Amino acid sequence: MLKIRMLKPIDNLCDYTFNFCWNDSKLQPEDVIPSQEGTSFTYADLVAELKAGRDVCIDGNAGKRLAYSVGTDLKHLGGTGGAEKAGNIFIEGDVGPEAGMGMVSGSLYIKANIEEPWGNILEMTSDVKGYRKFRSITDLLANGPGKDMLKNNSLTENTLKLNDGILRGTIGARSNWQGTVLVEGNVYNGTGVLMQQGTIMIKGDAGMNTGSHLDGGTVVVHGSVGEFSGAYMKDGRLAFINAKGYVGAGMAGGVIYSKKKASTSPPAAKAKLEKDDIEFIRKNMETGRVESMLYNKYEPEKEKEKFVTVHMRDGSIVMRKI
Repeated sequence: MLKIRMLKPIDNLCDYTFNFCWNDSKLQPEDVIPSQEGTSFTYADLVAELKAGRDVCIDGNAGKRLAYSVGTDLKHLGGTGGAEKAGNIFIEGDVGPEAGMGMVSGSLYIKANIEEPWGNILEMTSDVKGYRKFRSITDLLANGPGKDMLKNNSLTENTLKLNDGILRGTIGARSNWQGTVLVEGNVYNGTGVLMQQGTIMIKGDAGMNTGSHLDGGTVVVHGSVGEFSGAYMKDGRLAFINAKGYVGAGMAGGVIYSKKKASTSPPAAKAKLEKDDIEFIRKNMETGRVESMLYNKYEPEKEKEKFVTVHMRDGSIVMRKI
């Protein structure tokens, strides 16, 4: 086990994405973690330990975004984009918000409190005395609870019901489960990101990036969604009442439904509702047939044929396809 003593909370510990360093260079893998006592571990050292299936112990409090995307073989770092096994993380203190965002495997063992919003994690009965145990929702759906038992929520064969009132983000990240995740309340950012199969139903509002990179699953929100929802969708369906910002940026496939007219970013564009769309809306948004027919549908707009104006010698004008 790698053990690091922290003199104060530091953000992005055990973060597989290295705080998105490829985008803004705020954090580099080889950077030495500040405020550690007696060691000089880098951010990459902690990640390498987890990737090798070994455990990491943080003696002290952890800051924001602990264990971001743990268990993911990230494409932007040369991986497959799929899930892989990971070691466990032990925290001898408190944990800041957004812990376990995008997390797909491994477990968190926390001695004290964890601040909301949480990420893609659920609290389980602990098998280590003195620690609270948390597993990723994606791992739970893919592999089952095993000897663990859910605390304050329930899992049947086809439905995971979350009604503990905890605000969570990236619920179902990269999930490929055929059942339904039902959330009785609001959710944070990134619900259903990169989900391939299954349904997430939110009986409340959702945050930014809802259904972003959706790749075959279904995300239904019985309230509003935030900015960038449906961005970079490849496949699947996203439905909501209204959007607080632009939707569909860079989407390559899939369908977005909105009760209220939504502002779209290219290539998302208005499309015609078909019979199966209306049936989907009736079933999932719990509406009548007439109300379902009033929904707006958005799909990636097919690239329009481009023409160039050619002036002929006789003075006429011809439009030629490029």
